[in-house]
Amino acid sequence: MRFYNTFSKSKEEFIPQNPPTVSFYTCGPTVYDYFHIGNARSFIMADVLRRYLEYKGFKVKFVMNLTDVDDRIIKKSIDEKKPSHVVSDFYANAFFEDINLLKIKPATVFPKATQHVSEMIEMIRELEERGVAYNVDGNVFYDVSKFTDYGKLSGKNIEELSAGARVEVNDNKKNPLDFALWKKAKEGEPSWDSPWGKGRPGWHIECSAMSSKHLGETIDIHAGGNDLIFPHHENEIAQSEAAHNHKFVKYWIHFGFLNINEEKMSKSLGNFLTAREILKKYSAEAIRLFFLQTYYGGPLNFSFNLLAAAEKGVEKIKNLAEKIESEIKKDDNIGLVPDFNIKYYYDEFEKVMDDDLNTPQACAVIFDFIRSANKIISETESLHVSFFIDLKKFLTETAENVFGIIHFEELYKKSAQLDGKLINLIIDLRTKLKKEKNFLLADSIRDELNKIGIELKDGKDSTTYKFK
Repeated sequence: MRFYNTFSKSKEEFIPQNPPTVSFYTCGPTVYDYFHIGNARSFIMADVLRRYLEYKGFKVKFVMNLTDVDDRIIKKSIDEKKPSHVVSDFYANAFFEDINLLKIKPATVFPKATQHVSEMIEMIRELEERGVAYNVDGNVFYDVSKFTDYGKLSGKNIEELSAGARVEVNDNKKNPLDFALWKKAKEGEPSWDSPWGKGRPGWHIECSAMSSKHLGETIDIHAGGNDLIFPHHENEIAQSEAAHNHKFVKYWIHFGFLNINEEKMSKSLGNFLTAREILKKYSAEAIRLFFLQTYYGGPLNFSFNLLAAAEKGVEKIKNLAEKIESEIKKDDNIGLVPDFNIKYYYDEFEKVMDDDLNTPQACAVIFDFIRSANKIISETESLHVSFFIDLKKFLTETAENVFGIIHFEELYKKSAQLDGKLINLIIDLRTKLKKEKNFLLADSIRDELNKIGIELKDGKDSTTYKFK
């Protein structure tokens, strides 16, 4: 298995530190608003990577943080005249609701920044003792000139860098690229006691402290959107490696931007659609398939037409899945066992997924599988149940467990609900026939249902049924 490592700018064989365990950290949301569909791309692709590692037999400890203290949360709390923790709690709950709707597996741990301030203070103290952090009137900054590898992840030259969009300009800093580790408290803002006085942590130190706390000082995979490469991930490396004096991350994996009208979708530009809005019109499976049909590291232009096409693709999978469930229910052991090389599809799926998580090609393998299966079904009068069991196993392991674009249990529940409604409809019809004294037809319905395994029991006031 090989992944493109942003740090080395090349594909590398994936060898975790302590197999079969994989430590995996991804940057989660800043909970001041509903997350947009561009954020959803990063969350879903991290989810698919985690699921594929599990498919390959790894035991993944997956950590996704929640930034619940931040300038944007404070601004929102002021605008809405609410305490900042009320704002962050509301949007944290909304985040969990939305990732559940998107079929994203829960992380092993969802650490919140406010629950790890003591770890952040301890890491800042360590950086200060090592001479790479300095205090100016209660504000503590990281001195990037003291870290020789600064800029290696983003490929930027420190001499050529100027303060970026997310680097605060501050006259107290020695260098415009120095970034805040601790911010002195302002009136009305949330704050904590520290060796430098009351204040709150900077954004970048949060992930360094939380990843170290839950995954150790060196982690196998760190993922996030391309927009986080600089300065956030660059700063994480500087903090963590200066504090611990060894490599922070083995494999850096970054997800491409979602564009709208060829421009990066972002809240700052105001050109975003929330995942919650999109979920009102399209299924989670369609949204996931839409993302999977493009290479994870490249840009993707948002399009309702492409989402609609993905919805049709999901319908193709569902149609076969429903046919499979129907045939398995019949449990027909008499039919033909066709010559269908299912191993070929497993091999092809793994081959392309092992090559830097090539989900577009893996989707093509699944749809080729569906075409071949449908062809056999349409051309063969009677098929042995084992054929359908094999089809279900492949779709369960790939389309469901790895991609999350089909869910057999949901189909089964819907099918069972529909069966119940149909049987009750037939019972109501039979009751009317009995009232009309058409006992011959009423008895015929009872007998025919009995033949297909549904037993009716007439009571004094109603008729009930059970499956034999």
